[in-house]
Formats: sequence, C-alpha cells, structure tokens
Amino acid sequence: MKQIKRLFEIDPWKIRTTQLDKENLRLQESLTSIGNGYMGMRGNFEEAYSGDHHKGTYLAGVWYPDKTRVGWWKNGYPEYFGKVINAVDFISIDLFVDDQLIDLAALLPEDFYWELDMRNGVVSRGYTLTLASCKIRLSFERFLSITKNETAYIRLTAEMLEGTADIRIISKLDGNVQNEDSNYDEHFWNQIDRHFHQEIGYLTTKTIPNPFGIEQFTVTAAMRHFIDGKAVVPDYHEDTLALHGHLSAKLSQGEKLVLDKEVIVLTSRDVPEAQQAEQAVTKLQQLDHHYTQAKEAQTKAWSQRWKLADVTIEGDAEAQQGIRFNLFQLFSTYYGEDERLNIGPKGFTGEKYGGATYWDTEAYAVPLYLALAKPEVTKNLLRYRHNQLPQAIHNAQQQGLKGALYPMVTFTGVECHNEWEITFEEIHRNGAIAYAIYNYTNYTGDTTYLKKEGLEVLAEIARFWADRVHFSKRKNKYMIHGVTGPNEYENNINNNWYTNTIAAWVLRYTRENYLSYRNEASVAISEDELAKWKEIADNMYFPTDEELGIFVQHDTFLDKELMPVSELPANDLPLNQHWSWDKILRSCFIKQADVLQGIYFFNDSFTKEEKQRNFDFYEPMTVHESSLSPSIHAILAAELGMEEKAVEMYQRTARLDLDNYNNDTEDGLHITSMTGSWLAIVQGFAQMKTDHGQLSFAPFLPKTWKAYSFHINYRGRLLFVSVTNDQVTFDLLEGAPLSISIYEKNETLTDKLQIPLRKDAAYV
Repeated sequence: MKQIKRLFEIDPWKIRTTQLDKENLRLQESLTSIGNGYMGMRGNFEEAYSGDHHKGTYLAGVWYPDKTRVGWWKNGYPEYFGKVINAVDFISIDLFVDDQLIDLAALLPEDFYWELDMRNGVVSRGYTLTLASCKIRLSFERFLSITKNETAYIRLTAEMLEGTADIRIISKLDGNVQNEDSNYDEHFWNQIDRHFHQEIGYLTTKTIPNPFGIEQFTVTAAMRHFIDGKAVVPDYHEDTLALHGHLSAKLSQGEKLVLDKEVIVLTSRDVPEAQQAEQAVTKLQQLDHHYTQAKEAQTKAWSQRWKLADVTIEGDAEAQQGIRFNLFQLFSTYYGEDERLNIGPKGFTGEKYGGATYWDTEAYAVPLYLALAKPEVTKNLLRYRHNQLPQAIHNAQQQGLKGALYPMVTFTGVECHNEWEITFEEIHRNGAIAYAIYNYTNYTGDTTYLKKEGLEVLAEIARFWADRVHFSKRKNKYMIHGVTGPNEYENNINNNWYTNTIAAWVLRYTRENYLSYRNEASVAISEDELAKWKEIADNMYFPTDEELGIFVQHDTFLDKELMPVSELPANDLPLNQHWSWDKILRSCFIKQADVLQGIYFFNDSFTKEEKQRNFDFYEPMTVHESSLSPSIHAILAAELGMEEKAVEMYQRTARLDLDNYNNDTEDGLHITSMTGSWLAIVQGFAQMKTDHGQLSFAPFLPKTWKAYSFHINYRGRLLFVSVTNDQVTFDLLEGAPLSISIYEKNETLTDKLQIPLRKDAAYV
C-alpha cells in the first residue's frame, strides 16, 4: 500500500496547509496552481524565494518550436518539438522590511498558512515574521479573473504587530524567465518595448526567432497599483527584460498597508503587436471593478460553474476533496470559450509533455464536457481537430501514407514530438479522434457536425487505416504491425488488439454514416473505397486465446513471463523510476488500460463474461503508472460488481495529484486525467450510459459513502441524480420529459422519480 505524506489538509472546498515544506515546495506549488483558460500559473510566491522551486506562468496557445534533436535521424521525423514556454512573471513583488529582503528560504515564518479556495479560485498565504526591529504579519492573495480573462489581481497586506519599520516594495513585470522541462537556461523572449506613464507601466516581449517559419508571439503585460484603495504612482525603474515599480511606506505598531496590483496580459493571438500596449493600458484604465469587487464577481462566476459541475459525496471527505480539486483544475484550464485551444495534459501547471494537445482530450475529456457544459463546448473541441485536418494529412504524408494521421503532440496540428516509438507507432490516437465524433453525436443526438465536418475528418482517418494495414496471405487476414498500443510499456509490437479493433470500427463507422448521409456530406468517397473499407473491417485480425477466453494484447504477449504486480517488491514501483527501459519493455507489466480501453469504448459489443475474464487477466498486471489508467478500471470494476476494486481505483484517480501517487506531481498536475474521477462516479458507480437516445443508469453506493449526487446535461435537459443508502432520485430540472432506463427497466422522467437502491451485483 502506498505510504502517503499529505502536504495539505483534508477539506471539502480548500487545499490548505499550515506547513511550509521546503523539501517539497515544487509539489506544493503544483497543487496550488490556478488558471482561467486564458492564462495560468503555478502556486509560486509573490515575494522572493531563493530556495528550490519551479517558477511558472503560462499563456494559452503561446509556445515555441524547438529544433528536434536526435542522435540518429530517421525519415519522417518532425522538424521541431513544440513546447509551452514560461511567460512574463507578473506577480513578483520584492519586499524589504528595514532593508531586509523577505525570503522564506532564509527566514522562519510563524503562524504560516497557504490555501487554494476552490469555490472561487483564490490563492492566499500568510505568516508572521519576527525581525530585528519589528514583528510583522504578511498576507498575500491572488486570482485570475474568469469574468475578464486577461486580468489578474494580487493583494499584499502588511500589518505591523510590534515596533516600527520602513517598508519597501518592488513590484515587477519580469521577462527573465526560463523553462525547466527542456532547453535549460535558454531564454525564449526578446524585449520589444517597455514604458510607464503616471500609475501604469507595461512590458512587451516577443519570442525569439525560429528557423521554421512558425509565428512568433508577442505578449504585453501592464500593471498599476493601489495602496489602501487609492491609485499610486510608483517610481519606475527599467531593467533588462523587466520593469520595476518602487513603492515605500513607514509602518508603526497597529498600522496596516494594503497594496493591490492589477495586471492586464495581452497576446498576439488576439491583439496585433502594434496595438497591444495601447489596448493593455486602456483595459487597465477601464476596469470598473478593483480587488474587492472583482473578487466578489469572481466568486459569483465560480458559483455558477459549481452549480452545474459539483459532485457531492457524503461520508468520505478525501473523496469529496479529490473530485472537487479535479473539477476545479479542469475548468481552470479549459471552459470551451476558444475553439483554437485544446486541453494540455499539464494545463497551466507545468511544462512536461511540452504542454501540447494529446489524445487524452478525445478519449477522456469529451464525456465530461458533454455532460457538464453546453454542447458548443464539445463542438469546439471537435472543430479544433477539423481545423487541423490539412496538417493531419501532412503528418500521414510524412510517413508515406494516405489519409490523415492526427498528431501525438501538437499546437498547430503538425506533429511536434520526437520519440519515434510513441509518435509514429502509437497511432491508435487516430481512432480516438473519430470516437469523439461518435461520442458527441451519440450523446447529443445532433448529426449536423457528423454530416459535414465530421465525415471529412472520418474519411481521411479511414483512408489512413486502409493504407496502414497489410494483408497476411498466411492468415488470410488484415493486420497492423509495428505499433505501440495504449500500454506504452511495449513498443513496436504487432497486432495490438485495441489498435486493430478501433481501426476496424473507424472503417465501419465512417462507411455506415457516409451511406446514410452521402447526399448531405461535404466529402466524396468512392464506391471502391467503401468496398475496400468493408473488406478490411470484416477481415481484420484480432488476437485471441480460446483457452483463457481473452483478447490478447498483441501477438506475443502471452509468451512473456506473466505475473501479477503484487509479486513485485514494493520498492520497485513506480517501474519507470526504478527499472531500465529495456527491463520494462520485456516485462508483462501494463502501464494503463489497453485491451480494457477497447472494452470501455465499445462496451455493448461484449458479454459480461468476456469483460470479467479480460479484467481478471489484465488488471493484476497493470501498474497504473499512467494517470489515464485508474478511471477505466474503476468504471469496468463497478460494472462488474467489484466494488472494492472500483473504489480503490476511484481513490487513485481522484487523489492522484493530491496524494502524489506516481511521485511525479512536482512537475505539474495531470489535468486531462482529472476527468477520471468524474467518469468513475458517473459512468462507474452510477453506471450512466447512453446508446441510440436511451439514457440508462444502474447505480450502487460504495459502502464507505453515505450518499453522492451530480448534475448532467442531456439533450436539452438538466438532470439531478442523487444516490443514498436506500434510494436513487432523479430530478428533471429543465427540459421535456425523458425516457430513461433504471436497472434495465424503462421509466419516464417528468419531474421527480425515486427508485429503491439495488444493493446486489451491478448490472450490465
């Protein structure tokens, strides 16, 4: 059992601690990250900190193409590796008390606290310092506005408890930032302009030139300050890639100083470089809400989000905190406003994975956003891929293939990841892009996207699969060799069951829908293509083992030394931090759901017995070292009536970062996998499914919980579902009456419906 060292208290709405853990500060910074979809940052200190930490501020859609560096070049490699880059630091405030720099790495704070309030996205800290001449209480608050998303608010409060001291403040806009994940010590920004006039100062920076013709980004940050509610004019100083505003005051015992810093950040994604400075200054001048009023508006706006999204859990405070933390971070990263954006695996919390788009969005995020946001939000995620269809075609051509290959990692649609075994063998992600179109259509009942843009995307993905397969004369079957399945702990394998399954499904699904909507479609598919796709799908090879009654992960999987994870020494885990890559690749251990991912996607295609046999065979060998793994296992375990395993996997996905399960959260949070905790409850414990317009449930209540409840949007209706120890209640809050299936019995929901909770085995 993992030994958990918790850095924050268990609280239903807060991430809170009274300990400054200097050994684990990076982890604390990750867990107090905030964002508003437009920009975000790690939980860094405003004041100076000279100890080990990871300073990070990131802007949505702003990135840099780094030259792909490999020892042995292979044809087909992308030209560059895309990475999110650390942007201008606009929160920094150097603070001096009688000329002593406040630096918690060198000082011993008393009465320390640090918290993230998930009800409104406000991060606050406070502590008392006893210095040579005085005793002073310092408090900090900040938030990124979700009502005016270019805007950040920072508040510093200094209260003199004993003595008298001179307070000197240096408020900064600082472009001297670096990335930690790669290109260490490299600077990505050049200064374009900096200026100050009266109370407002601004800094404009631009990404350094690149050799690939990729657009450079220009960013302008502007700031102004208030002391005790009154605008002040700092003494501005210019520095290399920075602008500093100096302020000072004298505080005696019982006196207090409140400094508010307001910041506007604009990027060339929205405002041309030549107009940025003027617009940033104007936007600051036009802010009608200052700190207190802006915080009230922030709280009100988040309250509206929580009204729909909140999942309540009674009887398990850890589970409650986990689901709320994950939902908060998801909606801080992406709320669907901008179809040019997608959901990066680290969001605004770190630089790992380049900060770019992965297949996680389509496979794991789409179901949540379908239920907890307007349909337009998911449609924007689909449009993101449609807009990048020409680039996906380019990616396929780079490999000498027809059709479209959607990238493993991207900012623009062009592949920008350079690990061959992942980037060019993990092609199953192409199927996830298609599955998202199905998921949207199936859930909403809206076929308008499918008929036009959807079929354009599906046709090119189908063309890719038709070209990527080969025909085995010996087996008289179509096969797909040289791939990496969802289990990234195996590379260059043949006939991954999941990959072959989703490829055949795409060919069938595209063909069927084209035949249904060809008169309305905006793409043309020839009869020869349609016939070929049917032939391939009907004759695809799927490795199976009749004796075990399982779908075999790939051709040679059963030739490995098979053993459960439970037989490994505890200090071998996580494998990726203790074993060589060679040893991992030769082992039977599975990083995440692979065969079980296919069973989850195509659930109604398999019998309960097939699901049980495959789950019993593969889960014991799964180390869950991918953040995407626990939720799929939780859902299937719940469906199979394996409550203890379902709850274990829920706990793992809900508190993956809060409890640092895989010892890697200091690099940033696992944003896209955070949907897993919601999926585990709604699709797992409540067994919510939808197929051909029929919404169904078969809820159970974990023994350690007293109750849980959630809302969902479904085809113009708003439902509230509540599960207690003795009954399940469905409330239709908005929309027309709805036919639903509960424990396989059809019911009509017109207002409120109460059903006795079934306490026997879960139903399939």
